[in-house]
Amino acid sequence: MKRAEVVRDYGGISAADRRAERRRKLISAGRRIWGESGLNEVTVRGVCASAGLITRYFYEQFESREALLFAIIDEVRVQLLEAMLVAGIGESGDLRDKLRAALTAFLNIVAEDPHLHRIVSGDVTGVPGLLEHRMQLLDMIVASIIEQAPSVLGARLPEPAILRRGAVFMVGGVNQIIAEWLRNPSNPDTETVEELASACAGLCVAVVQDTVER
Repeated sequence: MKRAEVVRDYGGISAADRRAERRRKLISAGRRIWGESGLNEVTVRGVCASAGLITRYFYEQFESREALLFAIIDEVRVQLLEAMLVAGIGESGDLRDKLRAALTAFLNIVAEDPHLHRIVSGDVTGVPGLLEHRMQLLDMIVASIIEQAPSVLGARLPEPAILRRGAVFMVGGVNQIIAEWLRNPSNPDTETVEELASACAGLCVAVVQDTVER
């Protein structure tokens, strides 16, 4: 008969909080290794050593290395999407201003965190399903644009199919522009975050204007 696990508080910290803290350490270590050394260097042993935890605690949280990688992508996706939504919705200007604010927030996070660059743009084809999982960020941004469109466009809102097509076009196009910028964001000749965000916002507004006129 399996012995029931005894759950105790230590130093005023509950077992659930200790597990959550271990998970946080493992994800943080995985992000750091991935960002500094690449996806292939993210191993169970390496992550545990970096987090200062034994492997038993790793498998308490994740069934495999791949499960950790998916969790890292999830965390990054939430971080970026929340930043964009907060900045865009909080901006009181017109559509161009809202888009510029959202894109600036996104680009600032990616540009300032050296680990994110590799995570959001590096090759992940070696892990089945991870590329598709990472691309879900774009799907969520498309959904957010469609959701926010009525409050921005009002009576000029196009048919659902046309609106979705425009949102997909904007997100896909901006994503490619950002991916190219990320290849060398520190180059003196490269646009600044603000310049790139403004340029992308202008292109998006042009798409919207064409869409609502149809």
